[in-house]
Amino acid sequence: MPEGIITIAYILSGALFILSLRGLSHQETAQKGNFYGMLGMLIAIVATFLTGNKSTLWILIAVMLAGGGIGLVLARRVAMTGMPELIAILHSFVGASAVLVGIVSHMEVETKIGSELIINQIEIALGVFIGAYTFTGSIIAFLKLRGSISGNPLTFHFRHQLNFIMVLAAFICGFWFVSAYQQQLLALLAVTIIAGVLGILMIMAIGGADMPVVVSMLNSYSGWAAAAAGFMLSNNLLIITGALVGSSGAILSYIMCRGMNRSFISVIAGGFGVDEGKLEVTEKYENGDTVQSTSNEETAEMLRNAKQIIVVPGYGMAVAQAQFIVHEITDNLRNRNINVKFAIHPVAGRLPGHMNVLLAEANLPYDIVFEMDEINSQFKNTDVVLVIGANDIVNPGALDDENSPIYGMPVLEVWNAKTVIALKRSMATGYSGVGNPLYKRENTWMLFGDAKETLNKVSVLLK
Repeated sequence: MPEGIITIAYILSGALFILSLRGLSHQETAQKGNFYGMLGMLIAIVATFLTGNKSTLWILIAVMLAGGGIGLVLARRVAMTGMPELIAILHSFVGASAVLVGIVSHMEVETKIGSELIINQIEIALGVFIGAYTFTGSIIAFLKLRGSISGNPLTFHFRHQLNFIMVLAAFICGFWFVSAYQQQLLALLAVTIIAGVLGILMIMAIGGADMPVVVSMLNSYSGWAAAAAGFMLSNNLLIITGALVGSSGAILSYIMCRGMNRSFISVIAGGFGVDEGKLEVTEKYENGDTVQSTSNEETAEMLRNAKQIIVVPGYGMAVAQAQFIVHEITDNLRNRNINVKFAIHPVAGRLPGHMNVLLAEANLPYDIVFEMDEINSQFKNTDVVLVIGANDIVNPGALDDENSPIYGMPVLEVWNAKTVIALKRSMATGYSGVGNPLYKRENTWMLFGDAKETLNKVSVLLK
């Protein structure tokens, strides 16, 4: 196919990817954004087929069909609670691809000379470094999110100094690779190993409370790895796509860090958060404080008599798969002319936008779902706030306890409502391991049990 047609196809694909990102920025247009992304990728794949070696095209098609089939089966089996780890493992594939492309690009017969050769070798070294870091870091994030390894941050003395030494060693090996004429493959493999170990150490040091940021951060890294592979392959579309993913992931990481009142550097440094539910709230045993518990019947009565209700979903709702019964209760209450709204915190769940996706899966109306900044001022005019499995994002200690690890983090100020009903399985802490004084306030009532089972009973009582 003529080069001009291929260029036009790549430009069209790039434009569709930009439209896709724009569509995905809002719930109402997310479906259209997904369509643009799929159409852009289809055009890119067809164009790539037409520019490749026709004699080996069947191999590429066979590999794509096999990989696509495996991906389809796995994606259909993954529940919404498993989406964070699925995304993390997919990022690792991008990193591995960048490493393999870099090694193969180096082993090809070199036709470049002079400054062009040096630039190409720098691209290979950078691509391999970013790819190896993304590969191992994403695997560690996958294992943490899956619960296969502890969510506790792995910290030890002089770890920052060790990380700096490893970055310096990778730079030296990269310089060796670019400047040497012999043993270049050894230097490239050294860069790969150092970056891989660095990825393990860096992500192991990040606690569970920062995992939403880690997911978006690795998303950014995978984009830059793809862009580096594009430079190595001289593929303009791959460069554009990687840059879009890398920059959008970086912006999302910044938004997530701002939502947690943490700097990007502090997240990378790690050391914050423990395994969810592993640390019990001990204050109520030490000073005699107790919490008020309520029943399904009382909860149904409070909801029935309210004029305005705000629902705050958290990871507990995702674990219980309670979004559908929440939709049923919402319809019931709205049919009674009760004003029901949903409040979404930027870092609720284990994935950016996790709660928004869950509510969209249950077909809740988009116009009753509000972000934290939009709805925080409305809690004071609310009769009942229903907190479903949320912990840190409704913790008043973030505002008034300077000794709290999450002090300064913007939170949903649910305690300003007349009544708060918190659904939890136990008094275990959230992912950060921080106790929540909200549960001991006079206007807070605890409704213990699995969120789905409990809300099913409440729904029956409301009917």
